[in-house]
Amino acid sequence: MTCIDRRDLGLLLLRLGTGGVLAAHGSQKLFGWFGGGGIEGTGQFMDSIGYAPGKVSATAAGVAETGGGLLLALGLATPAAGAAAAGAMAGASAVHAPNGFFNQEGGFEYAASLGLTAAGLAVAGPGRLSLDHVLGHAADRGWMVPVALGVTAAVAAVAVGARGRRLRKAREGQQGVLFE
Repeated sequence: MTCIDRRDLGLLLLRLGTGGVLAAHGSQKLFGWFGGGGIEGTGQFMDSIGYAPGKVSATAAGVAETGGGLLLALGLATPAAGAAAAGAMAGASAVHAPNGFFNQEGGFEYAASLGLTAAGLAVAGPGRLSLDHVLGHAADRGWMVPVALGVTAAVAAVAVGARGRRLRKAREGQQGVLFE
């Protein structure tokens, strides 16, 4: 019998906590659970903040958060799970960035913390108390970490960049306050 060490227990706690929070947030988007808007309501919100088309954006964010969160909690396909969750949180961070860092002011602190933790788990791996370990790390190979994080970073950059262009175009021709 193998002895479970502190590292494995710590990774399990991080995976369960982070994965559970992400899965709950994603289920708000996908299913309307826990007071969420579901695909319809979240899609309308996504449109209003520049992520278009809204339903597609809501579905992508919901799947990345729910799926990534559940897979992180289970410790299954950890590189892809962590990368997907981190990508969703990069998109959320972009929305909150104009409000500064701290969450109490509507800033990106919370989304960034979840995203960095998910990315950290993708890099560190799930530990021995995981389905990846039970399955011989078939979906948790070393090469998968840079591939998953690289693909996710590229997709997130395209989505956030497209949102930025839509927001700038919507503001074109609007006159700002000249004197106060």
